[in-house]
Amino acid sequence: MCSLRIASLLVIVLSGSLTAQSQPTSQLFNIGRTPTPEEIAAWDISVTPDGEGLPPGSGTAAEGQNIYSVRCTECHGASGREGPHDILVGGQGTLASETPLKTVGSFWPYAPTLWDYINRAMPFETPGTMSPDDVYSTVAYVLFLNELVAEDQLLDATTLPLIKMPNRDGFIPDNRPDVGHPVISPDP
Repeated sequence: MCSLRIASLLVIVLSGSLTAQSQPTSQLFNIGRTPTPEEIAAWDISVTPDGEGLPPGSGTAAEGQNIYSVRCTECHGASGREGPHDILVGGQGTLASETPLKTVGSFWPYAPTLWDYINRAMPFETPGTMSPDDVYSTVAYVLFLNELVAEDQLLDATTLPLIKMPNRDGFIPDNRPDVGHPVISPDP
C-alpha cells in the first residue's frame, strides 16, 4: 500500500515538472516579457577601439568646457588634475615608473573607448544621460586638457578614431591559447 502511495506521488510530481519544463519561464511564473526590438536597440551601444558603433554627432573642446565644468569638476577637478576621484590629465612618461599615473592622456590606448566609457558611465550620479553631441564635446575637452587635440578641433565618428593616443602601442596582445582570442602575429 505504501509503495502505491509513493508511486502515485511520484507520477504527480513528475507530470508537474514535465508541464513546467514545456512552458517558458516567463509564462510559468507570469513575470517579465520579451523585449521589443526597439528596447534591444537602445542597449546596443558598444563602441569598438576603431570607432565602430560611434553615433552621429560632434563636438569641440570649446563646447565641452562648459559641460565639463557643470558635470565633471565635482569628481575630477577643474583642470582634471585635482580629483577627488580619477585624475584625467597628466601622467605622460610615468607608466614605467614606481608610481605610474594612469590618466586619459597617459594610459588610454584608443579615443573611441573614452567616448564609450563617458557615454555609458558618466556623469557618475546620472550615467547615460548625455546626448551624443555632449559626449563628443566632453571627450574633446578631456583630450584638449591632455594636449591631444586643438580647442576648435571637431570630433565626430570619423575624426575621433584618427586620434593616436600616446599609449596606443603600450599594450601587449594576450595571445595565450586559453583566452579565446586569435593568435596575433606580427608577420602577415
